[in-house]
Amino acid sequence: MSRENVILVGVDGSDASLAAVDWAAAEARARGWGLHIVCAYAVPSFTVASLDGGFAAIDDTAIRQGAQAVLDEATARTGNGLPVTTSLETGDPAGVLVELSKQATMAVVGTRGGGGFADRLLGTVSSALPAHAHCPTVVVPWHEGNERGFTPVKRMVVGVDGSESAKVALRRAVDEAITWGAHLTAVATVPIGGGVGSLAWLPAAVDRDEVLADVREGLSVAVERAVDGRDVAISQHALDGNAAALLAEFSTAVDLVVVGSRGRGGFAGLLLGSTSQALLHHTACPVLVVPARCGDEGTPPSHVPWARR
Repeated sequence: MSRENVILVGVDGSDASLAAVDWAAAEARARGWGLHIVCAYAVPSFTVASLDGGFAAIDDTAIRQGAQAVLDEATARTGNGLPVTTSLETGDPAGVLVELSKQATMAVVGTRGGGGFADRLLGTVSSALPAHAHCPTVVVPWHEGNERGFTPVKRMVVGVDGSESAKVALRRAVDEAITWGAHLTAVATVPIGGGVGSLAWLPAAVDRDEVLADVREGLSVAVERAVDGRDVAISQHALDGNAAALLAEFSTAVDLVVVGSRGRGGFAGLLLGSTSQALLHHTACPVLVVPARCGDEGTPPSHVPWARR
């Protein structure tokens, strides 16, 4: 499969999608990549009765003009010197972005929407896209009165659980940390303490410190393999607790959280299920979701032009 060194970003005119544009533009500059901005809209498939008793197709001219205005506003935010292409697409926004993600090295969306030209909640897209995208997806949160820029990325945290998808996410987190010159914290969690999601099968006399020591040792091995001798500032923590809750707490103090899309145990075992949805809805900073398929497909650079400009 061919890919471009291009970041795909979906917009709908909302503050959340514009925040996604800002983040994607900063990432593109940091990596020397291009940016492709997409505005997708769905047109009702039914027809309406005309005055002569026949039927006429719905005219989407006004909708298309509104979508173009959204693209123009988003493009203006990227500034000068960044390769930017745009396209208007008809169809379900989530489906359109999933299909286009086959050609991109990263996709970016916001967590809120419903503004601008159409009553479309980008939040729906931000739930569906990470689950089905063919490239890593960044979900950028936007909250009224709490507009953090999140770039440059200086502090990152990545969740690790020993699964293959978590290893793929860890490698991507290391790459991202090197790109930004950021400090990366690798976190492995195990719910021992008896709270929600705790490991009920553990014997009552389990040595908590021994379990955490084993987890810490496995984390150290995974980190060493992911770093592979590269120069990156990285710390490691093995913690007792619920992974999604702990990562959401970490998100208040870092600029980017990285997770895998499939794994075993903790948050990764359910991605993109209830735990990951909780993380995406409660995170205070952008979340980079790395699909397990990236370990097989990879994201090799190429120069295949976009079909629509």
